[in-house]
Amino acid sequence: MNTPVLTLEEQHNIDSGSWFSKLSAPLRADILARSQVRRLADGEPLATRGTPAEEWCGVARGAVRISSVSLSGKQVTLTYAEPGTWFGDIALFDGLPRTHDADVHGPTTLLTVRKADFRALLQRHVELYDALLRLNCRRLRLMFDSFEDLNTRPLQARLAKQILLLARSYGVPHGPDGAEVRIGLALAQEDLAQLLGASRQRVNQELKGFEREGAVRVEPTRLVVLSREKLLAAADR
Repeated sequence: MNTPVLTLEEQHNIDSGSWFSKLSAPLRADILARSQVRRLADGEPLATRGTPAEEWCGVARGAVRISSVSLSGKQVTLTYAEPGTWFGDIALFDGLPRTHDADVHGPTTLLTVRKADFRALLQRHVELYDALLRLNCRRLRLMFDSFEDLNTRPLQARLAKQILLLARSYGVPHGPDGAEVRIGLALAQEDLAQLLGASRQRVNQELKGFEREGAVRVEPTRLVVLSREKLLAAADR
């Protein structure tokens, strides 16, 4: 087994991930030794709902769009797996089919661990059981937070919170003095609307309001955060 070849940026994204960075050095080294690098183009399918699970994945660069299909047949985005995120372990644990569709959003680099190697890691490292339990507890907490936001917060607050999360994950200093933050993930307003459970028209209205307040600037498929403080205030309204 060869250690995968990642760029310095990709390796940093994996090493500094909030979950991976807390693992012991031997476990991190074993995961990397059993991983293969996959570099994928925008839109390439990764997994299909209802199919058997064959691999565990870590995002080193780019994003993976996790989606489902509504009763009307419309594809609905649920979330984006960002750099440093690991996913796909649930179906490997319970042996049931994949629960959602997954495809690449923008040029993306993944580390993939085959099912047999995933099981070997569990056998060799008892620590991994506890680590994955903590990871899935965090997922549950985030899911319940999303349900609470959807049912208790107005769209303006939810949109401000989502923009801040995107800026944290994909933000790049921008402008003459670097005071602005340009979100590197290309998202259409329809993509944002799906994440928030709202219509594109309503999201467009709220974005125009943020522009008037000087909180953001809307560019084609990109958002630029001009004032994090104004977005925080909107998120708390």
